[in-house]
This record gives sequence, structure tokens and C-alpha cells, in this order.
Amino acid sequence: MVNEMLEKNKELFDQFRQTHDKYSLKPQENQEEFNQLGFKVRDVIRKYENILCGKSESSGYSQYSSNLAEKFQDEIRHVFPKIDSIGVKISDSFQNKLKKIKL
Repeated sequence: MVNEMLEKNKELFDQFRQTHDKYSLKPQENQEEFNQLGFKVRDVIRKYENILCGKSESSGYSQYSSNLAEKFQDEIRHVFPKIDSIGVKISDSFQNKLKKIKL
């Protein structure tokens, strides 16, 4: 199902692959672009996850469905390891506020 999703939305996922790779190297510089494109990608992923799991939930296999959804998300993370960082804001100010502890 993951491969089907990637093939049917090839242009979007190819663009996201480039953005994802740039974000992996320099998160702060590429955060805005990663988040904007990431929200579109996340919507597509949710659509396919709902298609995959929707029928099994309504037929009484809700435990199986949750395991299936988790495996689907794991496959996505295998392709895009930083996918869970969509919407996360990174700031330098926190790092500057840390103080050294004297023991």
C-alpha cells in the first residue's frame, strides 16, 4: 500500500524527498518549507491509512486495524525518517538558555 501511495503521488513525494533530505541536514534553515509540504504529504498518508484500515474497523477487527495502522506508519518512517517532525518548531533560544551546572 505504501508503494502504491508513493507511485500515485510521485510528484508530491519526490518533492518531499528533496525537502526531507535538506531538512535532515539543516533543520532550522529548511523548517518552514518542510512543514508546508509536510502537511500536504501527511494528508495523503492519512487518506491511504484510512483506506487501508477503514474496512477492518467497521467489520469488528479494530485491534487488527490499529496494528495495521502502526505497521503502515512504520513503513512510512522507513522511507521518511523525519516524517514525525512535521509541524515541530525548532528554536535556538532554548539552547542559549541552558546553564552549565557546577558540581
